[in-house]
Amino acid sequence: MKNNLQIGDLGEKKLIEIIEDLVLKKTGKELLKDDSFFFEFKGKKFDGNIIFNSDMLVSTTDVPSLMSSYQIGKKSVLMNISDLLVKGVKPRGIIISFGLPKELKKTEFVDVLNGVIDSCMKFDMDYIGGDLNETKELIINPTVFGFKKPSSIIYRKGIKVGDILIANNKFGLTGVGFDILINKKGDLHDFPKYKRSIMSILKPELTGIEAFILSERNLATSSIDSSDGLSKSLEDLMLSNPNIGFELDFNENLIDKEAVQYSNEFNVSLEELVLNGGEEFIHIFTLDPKDLNKAQNEIQSKNGHLFRIGKIISEENIFIIKESERKEIKSHGFEHFREKG
Repeated sequence: MKNNLQIGDLGEKKLIEIIEDLVLKKTGKELLKDDSFFFEFKGKKFDGNIIFNSDMLVSTTDVPSLMSSYQIGKKSVLMNISDLLVKGVKPRGIIISFGLPKELKKTEFVDVLNGVIDSCMKFDMDYIGGDLNETKELIINPTVFGFKKPSSIIYRKGIKVGDILIANNKFGLTGVGFDILINKKGDLHDFPKYKRSIMSILKPELTGIEAFILSERNLATSSIDSSDGLSKSLEDLMLSNPNIGFELDFNENLIDKEAVQYSNEFNVSLEELVLNGGEEFIHIFTLDPKDLNKAQNEIQSKNGHLFRIGKIISEENIFIIKESERKEIKSHGFEHFREKG
């Protein structure tokens, strides 16, 4: 009977107790009971910036039907951490607020919490506190923060014509995963050959090693997280850097082989899978070509990855170079409040 308890049966006070007890059990740290939340930065005199990011997870737009409650909790944190990591910033703490439908089961809420806390522990990030409210659907609104000297932050602005475009992973897996889960209503049982693609949606992973090295060595001229899709991310870089554009090499450095296989088998546009998949949490950088070998050597020595995927040009457009042909592309990356199609 207790396993069928819903959020509406518990009330806010009991839910806060569940959060406090689980955070203490898993991390050994008590949550502060106060009107505001405080984080003590211990260390040498610090003259840098505090860097924040807050991306909201909303169940109707961000959660595929096959995603478990635990995976939802993990994703809500990872999508925020990624935007700090790509700047070369180590996340230090999180304040997280929940909008909860009263029909949500207690067991599901605890699973969400476990996903949140496990992600915090993986990145050595303190869970500080947050808020609870009743909503029509599950909403998770984290705010993560870290510290960094301004001179070591990799900003979006700073690209020069002649720079090269690099990424820490290959594109296309999430495009395949979303096509299977949403368009074909399939799962791992139906598409066993595409496990990596499906798990890229249900269980995304990310690393910040590449950005940390590039930021500490001052090698990158810009960076951006690709969670809105590759083409949309490049458009965002163009907005921050007028009078530049991109040429993408549409080859094995850019494209995961599983996306090529899926495109061929099901006659799905490979360009669409690669350019507009979204939610890859791949980190994109630009750098001076003379620094490429140094960056690759240092990143590979730390088991990181770096793929050269294109270059920066003076034309204010995005092109792909495919089989020696040059083609302009238009963005269809994800954007809230716009009709799909």
